[in-house]
Amino acid sequence: MKANIEKIVENRGMEDVILEVVVPTEIVVEIKAGKRKDKSKKIFPGYALVKMIMTDESWYVVRNTRGVTGFVGPGSKPIPLTDEEVLNMGLEKRTIEVDFEVGDSITVISGPFETFVGTIEEIHMERQSIKAILSMFGRETPVELEFDQVEKN
Repeated sequence: MKANIEKIVENRGMEDVILEVVVPTEIVVEIKAGKRKDKSKKIFPGYALVKMIMTDESWYVVRNTRGVTGFVGPGSKPIPLTDEEVLNMGLEKRTIEVDFEVGDSITVISGPFETFVGTIEEIHMERQSIKAILSMFGRETPVELEFDQVEKN
């Protein structure tokens, strides 16, 4: 279904109206015979999410694509997801501007390590995370944290 929608969008030159088609997946780790294997698994099997500007033409194209059988939402037209719903599904991440530098002292403000203090070892802009060394129970422990989980001291 995803490929069908993308092909029609390309053929009709509608890239400015139908922006993106996504089949939400997650990486699942399977361990068989002592070997670790990362496997992609569909979060909502049978569903695709379409990021589009709703016009009569874009709506017609999507609903008449081979493989599309229906839509989530009451009534005949789909309802858009809220920004919060999209973020909660992990489909889009908010880009967070930070003024962190390697060596800065930080305090964890949310999550399982809340209130722990540490030092930034690495900054990963593409993942919106840092690797910090936290002092836990008298030991230095490396932990990966998202930008919004920490604040600079």
